Amino acid sequence: MTQQFTSYDDMVAQVIETCGPDIRLATILGLGKPNRLINALYDTVKDRSDLSLTIFTALSLNPPEPASDLESRFLTPFVERLYGKDFPRLKYADDMKAGKLPGNIHVEEFYTQPGSYVKSAQGQQNYNSLNYTEVADALSTKGINVVFQRVSANDSGEYSLSSNTDLTQDVLDRIQQAGQPRPFCVGEVDHNLPWVGGKAVMPSQFFDAIVNVTSTNDQLFALPRQPVSDSDFAIGFYASLLVKDGGTLQVGIGALADALCYALVLRHTDNALYRKIINALNPDVLASDLVREYGGYEPFETGVYGCSEMVNEGFRVLVEQGIMKRRVVDNLTLMRKQNTGELSAEEQDIIESEGKYLRGGFYLGSPEFYQWIEEQGAQPNTLEMDRIGRINSVTGPDYELEVEQRRHARFMNICMMATPLGGAASETLPDGRVVSGVGGQYNFVSMAADLPEARSVLMFHAARGDKQESNVRWNLSNLTIPRHLRDIYVTEYGIADLRFASDEECIQRMLSVSASGSVTSLKEQAVAAGKLKASFYISTIKQKNSPEILGKRLAEFRRNGSLIDYPLGSDFTPVEQKLVTALQILRRSTSTTAGKLQLIYRALTTQLPDYEEEVSRMSLSEATSLKEKLTARLLRYALFSSE
Repeated sequence: MTQQFTSYDDMVAQVIETCGPDIRLATILGLGKPNRLINALYDTVKDRSDLSLTIFTALSLNPPEPASDLESRFLTPFVERLYGKDFPRLKYADDMKAGKLPGNIHVEEFYTQPGSYVKSAQGQQNYNSLNYTEVADALSTKGINVVFQRVSANDSGEYSLSSNTDLTQDVLDRIQQAGQPRPFCVGEVDHNLPWVGGKAVMPSQFFDAIVNVTSTNDQLFALPRQPVSDSDFAIGFYASLLVKDGGTLQVGIGALADALCYALVLRHTDNALYRKIINALNPDVLASDLVREYGGYEPFETGVYGCSEMVNEGFRVLVEQGIMKRRVVDNLTLMRKQNTGELSAEEQDIIESEGKYLRGGFYLGSPEFYQWIEEQGAQPNTLEMDRIGRINSVTGPDYELEVEQRRHARFMNICMMATPLGGAASETLPDGRVVSGVGGQYNFVSMAADLPEARSVLMFHAARGDKQESNVRWNLSNLTIPRHLRDIYVTEYGIADLRFASDEECIQRMLSVSASGSVTSLKEQAVAAGKLKASFYISTIKQKNSPEILGKRLAEFRRNGSLIDYPLGSDFTPVEQKLVTALQILRRSTSTTAGKLQLIYRALTTQLPDYEEEVSRMSLSEATSLKEKLTARLLRYALFSSE
């Protein structure tokens, strides 16, 4: 019988009694973590030398923290508005980032909040490099004796895994298959967590204990949507040409994902404008064999089916705009008939009433997005949350069903850098430090190779920073995707199809989408290695692949409002949106001493508007000290420069 608790302290005491003195906790990633319960256990154990705690998890999310006075002025009000004034930060994550984990506590993560532990020795040493589909198997070897998960509840005594159906059931199954005792399973009820039905629903006896602290009313963790740059838009529009009507879509998160989803919306709702933007980027791409065979540029008639480990903001927009509407059912016969156009009217009704057009393992987004999840989750034929073993793998006993469901699958993801020979580095720096983790990326690439009609699309910026440092490198350490799994790469300068291409063809195609400043060096290295003929012509590439040329091609659409910084909506107010851009300018301009001095000179010698709203939002209207007055002046100059 499930034990019921209304106090975190009592719940922790029960965990210690049941699992101590060596507590080995597995807790779900992202939104599904019960932060206050984890913090209560952490606080108790760290003060007791007779106890030890090991936490196995991933994606430990904490709100952003300011790194300077100016950032604090911007972030503090924003964080309080988006997360609440009393959001329970994960203490183990903060301590590990600072290198202050106590000796009796160990934390092991297989995916981290991007960049959070780059400078943390403890975070780097405790990282475990696992494909998402390997996590359940790995945890079955770790002696797990307790599981924590945040859940939603209904009046019938059932619980929904809601935001995270991805791992808990798979982990418990693997532990049982290994002949080990079932861990003590604890759910914390969160009354703000959307109810999601279907496979996310667990009977009351699934959990050994439920903690329900009714005084807890924390806002759900939200991911602020980031501004979309010209290069983001270009990548998104190129990638949108690879999505086939009647196909399947998996998408990551971030500005590139937002740009891709927005491009798909324009393709469907304003096709003339969509084609105009594509033609401005590259007038030849619409007629390419790759787009004709593997994608398209017409509006969506059949629509697409979404199947993605993460359900994000972009999917909401695709559903609302009538793009993500192709439903699937877990019935091989019906799926085959659907794909061959042989469904009877009755069978079509079954698919429409029971089929799902979106399936995911976990979700994460904005407050507006969570409201949408609540609406979707309450319906029987829209959204289904499922195990990661189902979402990120197609090679099990249901392979034939997956083939029929995931027609023309496109796995759209992001990498940091790539080689001209087709390898990708997505999460680890050359010196071995992990930025985030493999997560599901290898799974996506593998599924693209396993499914007929499927393609993997890795998106990345050809260059980064004001100096346009190339992200295409002849040599890269710590590849996430080996070159023998090369497929499609997309940069702001075009699409490179590397599947089944020779090494020389790969190099030629990758050079064509590389930044102008890097092409000569890359060609020389390829020629020196005997991989490329010296006669390969690069002058045209050098002339067109620059941010200045790209900016000119998209300038008209920026001016007329077709391309805006926040195409899927924003968590920032209009004033804050201007400040975000200005703060980015200040950060770039002050990265060197020379740049800082030049910025100060220009700010002091330029006649500037008052920008009263923006300066007031940063609490600098009543600047009294010399430092505050200079900061306000620099801010005004950055705002002026951003116009």
